[in-house]
Amino acid sequence: MRARRAWSMPGLAAAALLALAAPPVSAQTQFQGQVPRPGQSAQDPSRPREASRIVLVDRIVAVVGNEVVTRSELVERRNFAERQLRRQGTPLPERSQLERQILDRLIIDKAQLQLARDSGIRIEELQLDKALERIAENNNVSLAGFRQMLTKDGVPYERFREEVRQQIQMQRLREREVDDRVEVTDAEIDQFLAEAKSDGRARNEYNLAHVLVRLPEQASPEQIETARKKIERARAEAVAGADFAKVAAGYSDAPDALQGGAMGWRPEDRLPELFAKAVQGMKAGEVSGVLRSPGGFHIVKLVDRRGAAEGPPVQQTRARHILIRTNELTSEAEAQRRLADLRERIVTGGADFAELARLHSADGSAARGGDLGWLLPGDTVPDFERAMDALKINEISRPVKSPFGYHLIQVQERRAAGLSEERRRMQARQTIKERKAEEAYQEWLRQLRDRTYVELRLDDK
Repeated sequence: MRARRAWSMPGLAAAALLALAAPPVSAQTQFQGQVPRPGQSAQDPSRPREASRIVLVDRIVAVVGNEVVTRSELVERRNFAERQLRRQGTPLPERSQLERQILDRLIIDKAQLQLARDSGIRIEELQLDKALERIAENNNVSLAGFRQMLTKDGVPYERFREEVRQQIQMQRLREREVDDRVEVTDAEIDQFLAEAKSDGRARNEYNLAHVLVRLPEQASPEQIETARKKIERARAEAVAGADFAKVAAGYSDAPDALQGGAMGWRPEDRLPELFAKAVQGMKAGEVSGVLRSPGGFHIVKLVDRRGAAEGPPVQQTRARHILIRTNELTSEAEAQRRLADLRERIVTGGADFAELARLHSADGSAARGGDLGWLLPGDTVPDFERAMDALKINEISRPVKSPFGYHLIQVQERRAAGLSEERRRMQARQTIKERKAEEAYQEWLRQLRDRTYVELRLDDK
């Protein structure tokens, strides 16, 4: 773990901001009268009436559908964002500018959560417990140790737990509303592979950062002009030498704004087509001109570029396993005990692995004797892959925990080989789907924002 606060939340929305302070006071709660002195009751008639005043505890800064965003909620998120930017070494944008960006993200989050709840998307307590355990495991600590880490950083565990629940809800909503509806045709795969083959050179990879100024659907000329001026101000600051991460934090409407708009290294075929064309003639460190897409205006910074070498043949592993799932009837201790017994029967008793897999495994591979076929890096979940990679040929693992339960794993063969035609088509399909899904998700977010009732009160006094 590189830093104590660098919590990893795999599978959740990467750009989530955690609300880290105590729950806000009701948005409409006010106290009227003098604040009592120590030892003096609030009802003490002896206090001087002439000193009476109104103390505003909280106020509404936005109405989103049937919910509100309070000033205290916005300040919580802003304070956390400022801490996050300082840890990253990013210069802070103006506070008012940062607050407006965070408020827009809060509105988008609340709109998604309302739709998720209205659509019946619920996260069961057991699912949430498993997700928190995985977060702790990815930080190399137990769940109890992770709770202690949160406490030391002043993060209420229940608040963190609720934020994780909300992130899972939004991810499930995206999967249902966007990802599951994206289709990739065989013709698209054929064209993708033909273009890659005719290229005649190694694919380029690009390290990019970007700023997005989102436009509403059917934007008016005035809205378009306002957005254009905003992106032009952002570009002018970036071209003049301002830290691009600061520019992104202050201007971008994209979920990765507080990560400096960083997209990281991506091969050319995994970039949005608009970005791929823009960076063709750019040099490292340059900022593109203003780009227009259906979702709004963009600028892109080319941080670096490199050629993607074809590389050596890929290491492949043929493995089989026996899976015992954990649930209300089978505890983790019971699953480990059962697998330990099966391992003993195989190692010392000469029992047949495939036969035991057919009898005991809860995985779909049971009918094949647990055979998973030839696996490439990334084909299995990280916990399984790490344990599998550490095994020698024919060695049988101790019980291995994964999100699916506990496994016995046996490596049967290893080889270094190129990708089969079937595998190339599978990877091409995944690449195309990821590109289309991301573009579809941004468009879906814009439409959701447009059809959600929003009333801004940030400037109200």
